[in-house]
Amino acid sequence: MRTEPLPPPGPAQDPGALTALALRLLGDDPWTPEFPVPGDAAARRRVLRAVLNVRGPAPMDPGLLGVLDAVLDGERRQRPVTDVSELPAPVSVWHGDITRLAADAVVNAANDALLGCFQPLHDCVDNAIHSAAGPRLREECHRIMSARGRPEPTGTATLTPGYHLPAPFVLHTVGPIVRGPLSAGHEAALARSYRACLDLAAEVPRIRSVAFCGIGTGVFGFPKGPAARIAVATVRDWLAARPGRLDRVVFVAFTAEDLEFYRELR
Repeated sequence: MRTEPLPPPGPAQDPGALTALALRLLGDDPWTPEFPVPGDAAARRRVLRAVLNVRGPAPMDPGLLGVLDAVLDGERRQRPVTDVSELPAPVSVWHGDITRLAADAVVNAANDALLGCFQPLHDCVDNAIHSAAGPRLREECHRIMSARGRPEPTGTATLTPGYHLPAPFVLHTVGPIVRGPLSAGHEAALARSYRACLDLAAEVPRIRSVAFCGIGTGVFGFPKGPAARIAVATVRDWLAARPGRLDRVVFVAFTAEDLEFYRELR
């Protein structure tokens, strides 16, 4: 689905390049508030991420986008990555950052606007995936949502390229929002999200492995224990009904607490 080659890796940690890029982005889009640009490279990179988090899906100057592609591609090449082929098949649990996992498709727990998280440096998976993939992902989601003309329904899935992620595809799904007691409706909606991602992945011959984040367990409020139980049961049932369609499904546990919930289900 990537339609144009990305440029060769650029100076991803060059403080001068990061400063120029952040300052140009600050003036590129009226959505973007003013951010100070601190001195060291790591801090400047955080400012660049914050700017991109809040930047709307507006067209970007091609030259600026090329420089940004080079920075993000350079970071991707430098970042340690785990290939899912190294993990047990057909179902496994992996403890780590989903943006460092090389599966054919990774699942993003999205909101119904499907544009990513606009909170600067927020620690949700939506923010992490959009930040690692780069602004082309937000622009593609904007194109899809503009064509549809409606919010993304809960329990469905949408496929996009992964851009600068190690995964070539992203499956975006909106999980149920739990405010108060967990209901049977919440549980059914979460199972639909897992099935929708698997069903959509199965339509793409190139996708043989899928890595799931904990859908709905962050700001959407779904309790982690029941969510893990539903995730594992739904995936196992889907795989049993379609033997051989996927080689691997990975549940990504970002925290040690998440890992324990999945381990208890083995």
